[in-house]
Amino acid sequence: MPTYLYKNTDTGEIYELRQSMRDDAYTAHPESGVPVKRVLARPGIAFKGSGFYANDSRPREKSGDGGGEGKSAPKAESKGSPSSKGGGEG
Repeated sequence: MPTYLYKNTDTGEIYELRQSMRDDAYTAHPESGVPVKRVLARPGIAFKGSGFYANDSRPREKSGDGGGEGKSAPKAESKGSPSSKGGGEG
């Protein structure tokens, strides 16, 4: 069962209460009966940086050799061609 945060509406004290996801939110503390309100908390895990989105998982220029997809190899070659443009007139 998940743990939810509840705040005492009178004193501001925070409680961690376990309850089923199917149950309605508590309006009073189950043991003491004081009025409580559910508090939204940040998740315990945060995905930061590159590699967590659909567009980050596609092969890049360097990994185009081992991508295994026929479509990604020509794109990698065409992206490599701007280096030849840099050598000429720009």
